[in-house]
Amino acid sequence: MDPLAEVGVSNYGEVALGVECALPDLSLKAPRRRRLLPWLAGLLFLAGALQFGQGAWIHAKARLAQILIERAWARTLAGESGVKPWPWADTWPVAKLEAPAQGVSLLVLSGASGRTIAFGPGHQHGTALPGARGNSVIGGHRDTHLSFLRHVRKGEVLRVQRADGTRAEYRVAQLDVLDKSDTWVMRNTAGTRLTLVTCWPFDALRAGGPERYVVIADRT
Repeated sequence: MDPLAEVGVSNYGEVALGVECALPDLSLKAPRRRRLLPWLAGLLFLAGALQFGQGAWIHAKARLAQILIERAWARTLAGESGVKPWPWADTWPVAKLEAPAQGVSLLVLSGASGRTIAFGPGHQHGTALPGARGNSVIGGHRDTHLSFLRHVRKGEVLRVQRADGTRAEYRVAQLDVLDKSDTWVMRNTAGTRLTLVTCWPFDALRAGGPERYVVIADRT
């Protein structure tokens, strides 16, 4: 007896009724896989291109924003006031902050809302303007514009250029980690002080925790 006939396969290589449900139909599945592979490769390429394009767009938008803010600051130094970097902006540059030891130069924007500090450190309304008498409070993100604060040490010099072009120099006097409810750091003081505030810790996976890192510098 033909041994193939015992498992339901004839001498002509055909699968008998009933057995075709138990054996894989390789003649159909192989071409189907070959047809799907180009589609899968195309989808993966498209997903990667979209991710790359989104990242490139965010980077380009951030760079363009900085160029426009720098132009607004140049007009401010030339005598204009409240110069918006783009027509629909609700902020404008009020000062330039420099940390020479860290190689940092940043334009400080008016207001400290989430929209504002996405483009740069923001000056807290109700506190003294940077370089003016009193306590000037500036806030920003720990992973972008104010990330350099983790490297600042006591005794370092910070400089501020005001809107009228004059410059003020500060020396770091205090480094603190405080609870966000400790708002005493925002109170006005008798002297001239610069208070920089960002989230803590610097390497946290999520922003907006209960603690803040505070750098306090006094006018020299």
